[in-house]
Amino acid sequence: MKTYFLYIFNSLLTLCFLLSSSCNPSPTYQREEGMIWNTVYHITYESDIQLGDSILATLEKVGKSLSVFDKSSLVSKVNEADSMEVDNMFADVYNASLKINKASTGMFDPTISPLITAWGFGPGHTVSADSTAVDSILRFTGISKTRLQGKTLIKNDRRIQFNFSAIAKGYGCDQVAEMLKRNGVKNYLVEIGGELSIGGKSPRSDKWKISIDRPIQTDSTEIHDSSAVIAVTDCGVATSGNYRNFHKDGGKTFGHTISPVTGYPVETDVISATVIAPNCMLADGAATACMASGSRLAKEMLSRLGFEGMLILSDSTIWTSARFPQIE
Repeated sequence: MKTYFLYIFNSLLTLCFLLSSSCNPSPTYQREEGMIWNTVYHITYESDIQLGDSILATLEKVGKSLSVFDKSSLVSKVNEADSMEVDNMFADVYNASLKINKASTGMFDPTISPLITAWGFGPGHTVSADSTAVDSILRFTGISKTRLQGKTLIKNDRRIQFNFSAIAKGYGCDQVAEMLKRNGVKNYLVEIGGELSIGGKSPRSDKWKISIDRPIQTDSTEIHDSSAVIAVTDCGVATSGNYRNFHKDGGKTFGHTISPVTGYPVETDVISATVIAPNCMLADGAATACMASGSRLAKEMLSRLGFEGMLILSDSTIWTSARFPQIE
């Protein structure tokens, strides 16, 4: 759901290739790009063979397990069942969601799918009559009302539904990265909709440099400005924010982050949150949790998880520790 520093990231990546071609040629670095899950992906990797078909096959496999926009996907079938056997991909994101749910004291929860749909952010993007019945929807939300017994997902209430959109793109990045490593790739950058899984060295033979977008919005347009440049490798990076994904209804503007506690679109002091974690799946989910939690609770959550974070507020920027790898 989040493409917040993609514009500047692409510019930096182009500059990186220009610099590498002039001072440190790396002809075996390849680039793949395309569309998946209604967003774009850009993948750079060092290899003597082209892996574009394998990249797309990996992403399609993730989608067949986790995409709520695919009615034939595993998660769509789970949403219609009382209990059901799930695959390793579902189990991976389910267990990661449990971890972030606990660390965020419930502010990250993938079972708020009915609320997402009710507020107009689910499949179809149309506000439904359920928007006026939030309290009743909350009765059948909450990942604590489900459990994974072996490979069987059991729900206390058949109406409980999952939407892994806040973590699935990050997981997709990780799955592509794992596929690349199985094919002998050590140096790579996988980006899907602004989420990043990064390993090894860039074409300039150093860490990958990523620009984090500062969200600036006027009444008529959005302005892109870099708030920081970080140098990272062997990690996942994700950014979440409300300044692009929102809709207006009845003269009011609703952001896309729904509070699992209240059931309503949440307004906090955090405009944008960037998280660096051991993998992109965890970074993706934690960044969303930061948006729902607000800066004080977000810092506490990131400390529990041991992740690095940068929180952009309306009047300041907060780094969770001095270890955040800002270089500009």
